[in-house]
Amino acid sequence: MATATSQGDVSRLVVPDSMGQVRKLTRYQLREYLRSRRFVVLIGIVAVIGVILTSLVAYYRGSIISTNLAFYGSFWGTGVPFVSVLAAIIFGGDAIAGEFQNKTGYFLMGLPLRRATIYAGKYIAAFLASVAVVLFFLAILLANGAYYFRANALPWQLGVSLVLAIVYLGAVLGVTFLFSSLFKTSAYGFVLTAILFLIGFTLLGDVITGLVKIEPWMVISYASSTIGNVFSPSVNWGVTGRLVTSSTPIGRGMSIVTHTWVAGIAEGIVIMLVYLIVAAAVGLWRFEHEEFS
Repeated sequence: MATATSQGDVSRLVVPDSMGQVRKLTRYQLREYLRSRRFVVLIGIVAVIGVILTSLVAYYRGSIISTNLAFYGSFWGTGVPFVSVLAAIIFGGDAIAGEFQNKTGYFLMGLPLRRATIYAGKYIAAFLASVAVVLFFLAILLANGAYYFRANALPWQLGVSLVLAIVYLGAVLGVTFLFSSLFKTSAYGFVLTAILFLIGFTLLGDVITGLVKIEPWMVISYASSTIGNVFSPSVNWGVTGRLVTSSTPIGRGMSIVTHTWVAGIAEGIVIMLVYLIVAAAVGLWRFEHEEFS
């Protein structure tokens, strides 16, 4: 005789919808990140960076922090892109490749989960963990700013720059997930992301500007410069870059003329969003078509 099933038992058998699965997977993965040794190590690295920056500011006080905008433009504008890349490498380098390398993907594939759900949940969790690290770095700078500038410790440009930094973080993490989905070994995701974002894109932008003589709008490091440029008094808010020409005297009436492109704030946002969307789409497509063998 069939056994009657209570309404409570039936409700427990219902599989959550895609959004519910994403939320559950994100919550689980984020908890794993925040409790992991890598998160503690990363926070420690950022703390060390903060101590070094604080020492430099205290020692070179007069020449470095003449104004609050110069302070944040120098330390936040150059520091947060590095912290973002570091966080993306730590949390995203093995997010997808690790499923193949550690064979944990076999367990996930046995569950009623779409691969897009797994990809989205892991990405959101890595993004939130990385944002926590970025905010910790910001807190260190705000402590310095509050000490030196008192009431002027929070210029409105810092809010705009924080938004730009979050968009850049999302783009870097999207590219990291793409690399992680292309290979079945985590090391490739770590190494490629580090090389490209810490060295490769910067060199590519310099080559395009110096040799080809055009605006390097296709390079994400060019777009990330808006994080610091927003603190400049002559900030470019447009959707196109601005060419700045400068001349450096070298003696006997001679000088070296250099041409530098300054990305517009709106232009930088568009470039970073394109990187994010394209990288995430290609990475997801790759993950959905990869076989667990």
